[in-house]
Amino acid sequence: MARDSCLTRITAGVALGGAVGGAVGAVYGTYEAIRFKVPGLMKIRYIGQTTIGSAAIFGLFLGAGSLIHCGKSY
Repeated sequence: MARDSCLTRITAGVALGGAVGGAVGAVYGTYEAIRFKVPGLMKIRYIGQTTIGSAAIFGLFLGAGSLIHCGKSY
């Protein structure tokens, strides 16, 4: 497979989006859990759900952006 193949670019976009989204989701989930006074171990579940959801959305959009730019040559 070529180094600059379209699939490689899309995969990298999804991975980068997932990493950034996970970090943002973890910070935001922690803030929300403390702000809304989520009880006990429910905090961990709440933070996890926020992290996974944010990572999935960021990864989806960065992957879609990579797909759109894939056919363009600069």
